[in-house]
Amino acid sequence: MILASQQIKFEELTLILLKEKAVWVPEINSIFIADLHFGKAAHFRKSGIPIPEPIHQEDLNILYSLLTTYDPKNVYFLGDLFHSDLNNQWNTLNHFLRGFPNINFNLVLGNHDILPSSTYDLSTFSVFKEPLEIENLILSHEPLEEIRDGKINLCGHIHPGIRLVGKARQSVRLSCFFYRPNQLILPAFGRFTGLALIQPSSKDQVYGITKEKVIPILS
Repeated sequence: MILASQQIKFEELTLILLKEKAVWVPEINSIFIADLHFGKAAHFRKSGIPIPEPIHQEDLNILYSLLTTYDPKNVYFLGDLFHSDLNNQWNTLNHFLRGFPNINFNLVLGNHDILPSSTYDLSTFSVFKEPLEIENLILSHEPLEEIRDGKINLCGHIHPGIRLVGKARQSVRLSCFFYRPNQLILPAFGRFTGLALIQPSSKDQVYGITKEKVIPILS
């Protein structure tokens, strides 16, 4: 039987891979999300490309479901929370998160997180410019090249995807969790993002994501 979620045990922690493209770690009551890219639609509209705003509302709906289902103590955004320049969607996001006053929201800055420091100071987020260590986890935006023994790097940036080919040569691309020794690369949470197809080795594990479940593809 394939479960709606999949689990990875690392040291004392259980990393639960959710079909909502997030990781839940019950032992520390925390949710991890990468690459939301909120505000990207408005960024494109400013450049004259008519992207509809409801695409971000769908992201908020999924985030709302996660927060109300798991009631975490902490949420960690692993970079690229907001897409580049400031626009009114920043206020929309902060207003939404202020509806959860009992949750601590944390941001490890990514390459698209370029808002002025004063903007972050007035936000709902605790902001970290460098990789953050929690228990056995090292949180970063870009995958780290060197990881100490006994630690696992949770990161994003790549927007990992996998291409599956059927017997009749039909194919489908899926977002995925990409797990390799001491590192878990999370899928992009935001719907308005692309995919980078990965080439896993024999030591890697890929977990594809559908609307219904998380599927182990390679082991």
